[in-house]
Amino acid sequence: MKAANNISMVFTNRNRDLRIVKNCLTSLKNQSEQNFVCTLVDYGSDANYLKNLTQLLQEFPKVKFITCEVSGQLWNKCRAINIALKACETPYFMVGDIDLMFHPDFIKTANVLSKPSELHYFLYGFLSEEESKLKKDFVDYRVDFPGNNEVTGTTMFPAQVLKQLHGYDEFYHGWGAEDTDIHIRMKNKGLSVNFYDKEILVKHQWHPKAYRSKLSTHPFHSQLERINHAYMNVTQSAKRIIVNQDLEWGKLPNSKYYNKLSSPDITINIKSSNLELKAFLAQLQNFKNEVVKLEVTNFSSNEKQKNNMKKLFGKKCIPMLSMETINNIILEDIITKFRNNPYQYTFNRNLEKIELIMYCEA
Repeated sequence: MKAANNISMVFTNRNRDLRIVKNCLTSLKNQSEQNFVCTLVDYGSDANYLKNLTQLLQEFPKVKFITCEVSGQLWNKCRAINIALKACETPYFMVGDIDLMFHPDFIKTANVLSKPSELHYFLYGFLSEEESKLKKDFVDYRVDFPGNNEVTGTTMFPAQVLKQLHGYDEFYHGWGAEDTDIHIRMKNKGLSVNFYDKEILVKHQWHPKAYRSKLSTHPFHSQLERINHAYMNVTQSAKRIIVNQDLEWGKLPNSKYYNKLSSPDITINIKSSNLELKAFLAQLQNFKNEVVKLEVTNFSSNEKQKNNMKKLFGKKCIPMLSMETINNIILEDIITKFRNNPYQYTFNRNLEKIELIMYCEA
């Protein structure tokens, strides 16, 4: 008799090397116990990459595949996780990273550990670049160095408790602190958090860090990682338990609304003025069932020089902001107020031009 599924595993992805993805999914295919559900949530990979990923997944029929058409948006791992959490029907829910490989008895061990009042997370073994490129059985991969109890990326939760807490906090965009945040909130809820370090059951495949090119126009906030950690510190000091209370959590992007972004109903052009920016962001909440396009350009050198002279002589002047500051303010507003709205965002630093296209729902 086939055992009922006990654990749902979720992996999130955006343009990760397909060799690494395949190694991860193969290690799950080779589990000694198969009573688990596996979901891969792709959050905004490029169109050509998605074609190749979809073809690869034909080798792994067990994997449930969810695509989110959010290319041109900030990376939001928490939302991607929560989309899978809302669909979870098993007693336990496990979050993992797509750059990992798992021991054949990983699920077997997790099944033994699973208890309704406990979290369990697992010791990592990190592979070198050279070792990661080799083709071996899991046990034969030589670990370059082990992780420690601060590496919290692979955690198993009682699913219902995680849902009660509204899942992962979707404030966290980019990278950093979201895994530690959920551990803090689970402890605040009264659950025990346990680190499994008897043996290495999880190995991390080396990959280059995704450094941002200065030529990239993708959304990027220079201080976001630091903001994430400061936000997490408040979660800890305030003993926060439940999050995502003002905006719907785990909302699956609707392609119907994303398709509307190609045809803006209104275009608004502003300069890099604090006054104009504040006015636009205040007005943004008043648009309903409309696609709004914002274009921000910098002042010319001549305009800046004239403005500085006015300021020097105590005359009324424009409160100019750098384009980088404008960028950060807009992205912060998106994160806190509009993160569930369909949007596309670019910042061309060479041309000093920001474009935001957003569908404002009713």
